[in-house]
Amino acid sequence: MASTSTPLTLPVLPLDDEVVLPGMVVPLDLNDTDVRAAVEAAQAAARSEPGKPRVLLVPRIDGTYASTGVLGTVEQVGRLADGDPGALIRGRSRVKIGAGTTGPGAALWVEGTTVDQTVPEPLPGHVTELVKEYKALATAWLRKRGAWQVVDRVQAIDDVSALADNSGYSPFLTTEQKVELLETADPVARLKLATQQLRDHLAEQDVAETIAKDVQEGVDKQQREFLLRRQLEAVRKELRELNGEQEGEESDDYRARVEAADLPEKVREAALKEVDKLERSSDQSPEGSWIRTWLDTVLELPWNERTEEAYDIQGAKAVLDAEHAGLEDVKERITEYLAVRKRRNDRGLGVVGGRRGGAVLALVGPPGVGKTSLGESVAHAMGRKFVRVALGGVRDEAEIRGHRRTYVGALPGRIVRAIKEAGSMNPVVLLDEIDKVGSDFRGDPAAALLEVLDPAQNHTFRDHYLEVELDLSDVVFLATANVLEAIPEALLDRMELVRLDGYTEDEKIVIARDHLLPRQLERAGLAKDEVVIDESALRKLAGEYTREAGVRTLERSVARLLRKVAAQHELGERELPFTITDEDLRGLIGRPHHVPESAQDPAERRTAVPGVATGLAVTGAGGDVLFVEASLADPETGAAGLTLTGQLGDVMKESAQIALSFLRSHGAELELPVGDLKDRGVHIHFPAGAVPKDGPSAGVTMTTALASLLSGRLVRTDVAMTGEVSLTGRVLPIGGVKQKLLAAHRAGVSTVIIPKRNEADLDDVPAEVLDKLDVHAVTDVRQVLELALAPAVNGAAPEVPVAA
Repeated sequence: MASTSTPLTLPVLPLDDEVVLPGMVVPLDLNDTDVRAAVEAAQAAARSEPGKPRVLLVPRIDGTYASTGVLGTVEQVGRLADGDPGALIRGRSRVKIGAGTTGPGAALWVEGTTVDQTVPEPLPGHVTELVKEYKALATAWLRKRGAWQVVDRVQAIDDVSALADNSGYSPFLTTEQKVELLETADPVARLKLATQQLRDHLAEQDVAETIAKDVQEGVDKQQREFLLRRQLEAVRKELRELNGEQEGEESDDYRARVEAADLPEKVREAALKEVDKLERSSDQSPEGSWIRTWLDTVLELPWNERTEEAYDIQGAKAVLDAEHAGLEDVKERITEYLAVRKRRNDRGLGVVGGRRGGAVLALVGPPGVGKTSLGESVAHAMGRKFVRVALGGVRDEAEIRGHRRTYVGALPGRIVRAIKEAGSMNPVVLLDEIDKVGSDFRGDPAAALLEVLDPAQNHTFRDHYLEVELDLSDVVFLATANVLEAIPEALLDRMELVRLDGYTEDEKIVIARDHLLPRQLERAGLAKDEVVIDESALRKLAGEYTREAGVRTLERSVARLLRKVAAQHELGERELPFTITDEDLRGLIGRPHHVPESAQDPAERRTAVPGVATGLAVTGAGGDVLFVEASLADPETGAAGLTLTGQLGDVMKESAQIALSFLRSHGAELELPVGDLKDRGVHIHFPAGAVPKDGPSAGVTMTTALASLLSGRLVRTDVAMTGEVSLTGRVLPIGGVKQKLLAAHRAGVSTVIIPKRNEADLDDVPAEVLDKLDVHAVTDVRQVLELALAPAVNGAAPEVPVAA
């Protein structure tokens, strides 16, 4: 590669932020002082030298001159296109700038040396390939810009140095890149640099074009979608007008409704997806109807609506006391719940871990004790909305979790519908009769309730119909049931159990006087002062005309009394006002149905013969008394063995076997003729044979009945007993002590025998009931026999004592 150098002395023409390469022709404005000074100095020097005036074009970047410049000749001086004076200068060759010197005019003069390198002919193979690549890249770039006339000019350049310097015209090169090209003396290296710069620019241009294309396609799609939507709206409008519909009847503004609604973010995303599907579906498609129903359901749910709670603890307690007599346990639990929520709210602990402190209480008790109405009182005390969900007889899991939307007539589950009905996310929801839920081939609704009633899970409850998360953690769930054993154990584990064991007689009188009587007076069309029911009449109604744990039958009796009085007044048979006393009851509603055993004639009592004992049991309607009868078969006609009747369960049958085995093994000790048990058949019967019975608590009653039968001693009429018996005669603990004692009190029993280990349960029994009962806690069946059997008189059964 050959190179030549020639010393030169030239005036400097500085170019601010601009670079001129050899071969380029550029116009310069002579209004610039530095440009005019350099051109005038070159013209003055050219008068004494042949040829055109020459200047040194030097890039000046941020006030600093480059080390290499370009020798330029002033081709022409005249006017530019805008009329300003200018000069046309052509770049000739590179000049290495040396020291400054003096010269004519006001320009800066420097000494320099030309730097020109040539590539030998023929060109080496790699240089030829480089030239082809540069020309191809330059042609592609020029064609994109539409500069077809320049393409031929570039293709005609064969000199490597001129081809590389031709890139100085490229507008995409920065000043720094052009300076780098200017300072690269080697033509091949300079062409490589220009090729790389052009290649990088084309790659960037391709990326930019791709992005611009994508953006344009998106804009075009939006414009097309907008146009199509407007056309669709116009078509629908025409169809509405054709069918005579009002414009507002067609609910096609779902998108606006979803965007305007106050929805959680995930729910909003799901709703907008469904809106997109709705807009794409045709009016004849059944899917459109499903989506509209789903969107209506989602938009109607109170996602962010909450009722402000009343944290007046004293006021809440007063509301509960005013609306319900008795039920101290459940009222105390509700008061505790409100007190804790108030303290957490005062200390800023309302929401912890994304969920709130919802409560799940299970109110278990016999019918008529006020479980359902208690739910309304709880909501009233808390200042919340109240919704009742009846679960009795529900057998389909979809009733709880909802149906899949693909089914015709699909609906959300009862929980979601309860929230929608309440209009807030924190209502009191009463799940009524949860023990009546059944299961079949459609699933187990009780299993579906597991997530609903779990405070650790229900903040993300997902209904099959909605398919979006619903926060139930702030809902107060109250579940009611009559029979605790019918509730699945896993479900019961998620709830706090509150037992409602029934009312005492005094509580029934208060309820009848303060709640039932005013309500029934209104229903009978009677004024408050027209008919008055004396307390003695209410007590007799509760004690002898009804025998129940709740007050439903009592209310019906009060209603019957009032109806009878109202009818007699309309017939002119009775004047008002009228006060009903206990003596008037028989004439109005007939004789009592439940006379206590102690009030009957001694000869008519069920325990008037040996072999009959009074036990205590718990049923779905509360506590009740249970009579056990025993008899011995004639040795000549009856077969030996044990016969049990009364529709008994396996546990109760085993208790009878244990009672019989105990008496056989300990009969001599108890002075009983146990020989009869070996030779004669024993028959034990539980009256009310159509009612299924089971459980171990009748063990002591059966033992007492058999002992009475064998000894000939009567069982005391005023004694009732309960307890499981073991083979050794131990009396073991049982359940339902409170309900059984309440039943004994209702039945007029004065003495009750319970297991010693059940003494702690007496704390739950109302004090007024305990005051009227003589409760004996025993550990051995021998103590039971001493208390229950009347003493023998001259070897015969004595007259049965009458309870006081």
